[in-house]
Amino acid sequence: MNKYIATAGLATLMGAGIALGNPALEAKLADFEKRLAKYENNSSNVEAVSVMPRSNWADKTSIGGYGELHANFDLDNSDNNEIDFHRFVLFVNHEFNDKIRLVSELELEHSLAGDGKNGEIELEQAYIEMDLANQFQVKAGLFLVPVGILNETHEPNTFFGVERNNVEKHILPSTWWEAGLSVNKKFDNGLSFDFALTSGLSTSNQSIRSGRGKVSQARLSDAAFTGRVSYVGIAGLKLTAFGQYQTDIDQDNNEDNAATLIGGTAEYSNGGFAVRALFSQWNIDGASYDAVNADKQNGFYIEPSYTWDLQNGHKVGVFSRYSEYNYFKGTRHEVDETSFGVNYWPHDNVVLKADYVNQKEAGDNNESVNLGVGYQF
Repeated sequence: MNKYIATAGLATLMGAGIALGNPALEAKLADFEKRLAKYENNSSNVEAVSVMPRSNWADKTSIGGYGELHANFDLDNSDNNEIDFHRFVLFVNHEFNDKIRLVSELELEHSLAGDGKNGEIELEQAYIEMDLANQFQVKAGLFLVPVGILNETHEPNTFFGVERNNVEKHILPSTWWEAGLSVNKKFDNGLSFDFALTSGLSTSNQSIRSGRGKVSQARLSDAAFTGRVSYVGIAGLKLTAFGQYQTDIDQDNNEDNAATLIGGTAEYSNGGFAVRALFSQWNIDGASYDAVNADKQNGFYIEPSYTWDLQNGHKVGVFSRYSEYNYFKGTRHEVDETSFGVNYWPHDNVVLKADYVNQKEAGDNNESVNLGVGYQF
């Protein structure tokens, strides 16, 4: 007999003691005992319901996310000052078993999305990842392209500066995702290899960044091949070299616009000191790119920093960054940029930021001060 019937039986015994000598209560008790007998006759069904296993999908599903608010102050023209909740992102991941999982990322940019609004709702990741033998993994779906430093790891508490750096914005161009198939192989000596076959860019206006189709009915006339080799065999050091090839970056079949991306990164940390460096370049064939001086678009930066551990798990860090980059957006832009600033982490996953940025282009200087707050969970 299950706990529900046992409880009912106890109530019956108690009721019997109260009802003795009271005809009205004795009649009610008799009726209750008849109904109890009905439940006892069907106790096998009740027991079956009580021990039915509960689905454990929720135990294998995790939710996370990140977000960042920016306030940007143009020191040359206050009309350009603005405040913007730049990103609100949610992760929903699910483990089907210990070898197969779903990874997904949904983002709202600039707070509002819709006709005439500044923002967009974007699906940045949605892929199935499978662990095979000997540290070998396969991804299939929509995922971040394995290039650069920030493209795959861009939560605000993981980098210095209020905004993401402009080299990885205009040249790579972060955040950059495509759809396709990717494989990763790791070795015990610290080497790993990535190879991806994905949808490609479609840069009909010679702008790398605007060529991202974001897998929204994106053109698929021409695929892209991406490769990366990484080395982490020395404590505190990470080195990568990456490249991509696409036979027609315009995907219009009107001109041979073969495009090759090459690049490399170096990251080193020792105690509180750290330094990051990146170089990347596009080489693009075709008369239309030559005519507007867009056949080579490249950039580099170097970013030293130092972080101190404070009491109660708080941290504070300072950084400086020097960048040079040239890209095409309507016209060719050649920029030298210097920035420095501070990050304060009251918690490893919460950060407050401030920085100063000086951009020099064609003899003009643009100075700005930026404030930000970010989090991840």
